[in-house]
Amino acid sequence: MHLLHTVPRFTFRAIALALGLSCAVGTVYAAQDAAPAKSSKAPKSHDMRLVGYNDLQARSAYQPTIEHQGNRYIAYIGHHGGNADIPQPVNPTTGQPEYNGTSIVDVTDPHHPKYLKHIPGQPGLDEQGGAQMARVCSGKELPHGDPAKFYLLRTNGGIGHQIWDVTTPENPTLLIDVVTGLKDTHKNWWECDTGIAYLVSDGRPDGWRVARMTKIFDLSDPLHPKFIRDFGIAGQEPGSTMDPIPQGVHGPMRAGNRMFFGYGTSRGGIIQVLDRDKLLKGDPNVPEADRFKPTPANLLYPQLGRLDQYPTVGAHTVFPLLDMPVPDFAKDSKGAKRDFIVVTSESTANECREDRQMMYMVDLSDQTKPYSVSNFNVPESEGHYCDVGGRFGTHSSQESYTPIYYRRLMFLAYFNAGLRAVDIRNPWSPKQAAFYIPAITKNTAKRCVKVNDVDRCKVAIQTNNVEVDDRGYIYIVDRANTGMHIIELSGAARRIANFNK
Repeated sequence: MHLLHTVPRFTFRAIALALGLSCAVGTVYAAQDAAPAKSSKAPKSHDMRLVGYNDLQARSAYQPTIEHQGNRYIAYIGHHGGNADIPQPVNPTTGQPEYNGTSIVDVTDPHHPKYLKHIPGQPGLDEQGGAQMARVCSGKELPHGDPAKFYLLRTNGGIGHQIWDVTTPENPTLLIDVVTGLKDTHKNWWECDTGIAYLVSDGRPDGWRVARMTKIFDLSDPLHPKFIRDFGIAGQEPGSTMDPIPQGVHGPMRAGNRMFFGYGTSRGGIIQVLDRDKLLKGDPNVPEADRFKPTPANLLYPQLGRLDQYPTVGAHTVFPLLDMPVPDFAKDSKGAKRDFIVVTSESTANECREDRQMMYMVDLSDQTKPYSVSNFNVPESEGHYCDVGGRFGTHSSQESYTPIYYRRLMFLAYFNAGLRAVDIRNPWSPKQAAFYIPAITKNTAKRCVKVNDVDRCKVAIQTNNVEVDDRGYIYIVDRANTGMHIIELSGAARRIANFNK
């Protein structure tokens, strides 16, 4: 039975998938329009072109979410924290320095994006400050939301999760702190059709052995959050003596009645496939008061399948491609349609001082026995990317299920190699369809490595995250303060997409 029978509307906006793997077949492509040996003041591209740009007030950017609000399209961009010891970027609309938080940009006209508002975040470095995650649901979708409103769920630095009223994006107001008192947060998932939210949170205050586990809440009424349960992988729970401790969760995601969890970003990755009903209801054979206690049996009860990856491969983003037709198998009596997961592992070190990270295709047709069938890798020699500066390799994929691209194209944020569009219609042989490497600007921040105990610093594009909207525009944001670029496909790559739906 294929897994994708009902996909919530949220899927047509975002489904993050982070899953890394082992035993993959190497797949590369013939280089076209090769990038220069250093980051350029001119963009490089093939079958992609720039539509619009906003500098995001020179803030380090993480997750973009694009919401169709009435007759407008609004981009909500989460930002990493900055350095609490130096002046923060000045918000030109207020004239005041503000800690990195959430940017709100009107992208109705993608050629002329208009910066509307910055909601400040927490002081602190990288993910412990700022407000890196942003998810949005309309009150019409939420079972108990105000149908006239739109709601923003965001992290508040590392300390907690908040809900804001963004009905008028120019004037957001804080509604409630869902949970606080934490020391680590990360990539959330919010089901707009049910209101269930999976909040990646710090488990240590409750005795968990990892900084990142999942707190599940019912946010169907955003003003009255209801806690459901804590969840993690067996071995992370309080009191466990398992050694080593499995890597913490990076980001969960839903498709139909399945949940997909990726653990570990760049090493020790684990992909976990769960029965959503079992996750939310618990084992009926266990007394109701004990069903959600963090015991190994309760944590394993909803698990349908698990894939432990190679030690140096992570599971930053896990994106399901379910009920996918394989054209070459069309005449086969079995297997003409299959289920896959796109797993993207995160590069974390500058100038290639780590194992290479890339995208993997995982066959999930038997969900109890997922296995890797192929990969996609940008050749370093194409642009001498290890010498350019900053990180080189994958970070994330898009999270939207828009039918324009679903089962056809994956978009990868590839740090100093920019944005990559990958043709995945043949899952056993993914191929590059297009790319776009933005130009550096005066805001692009340097990235350093130690050479003989001395910093060697270079300025390079660091394309960090990518998303698409239901019009087919592609949004990339930069970790090194360069801003947001809005891209569209052209040429042969555009013909792969389905703009008829």
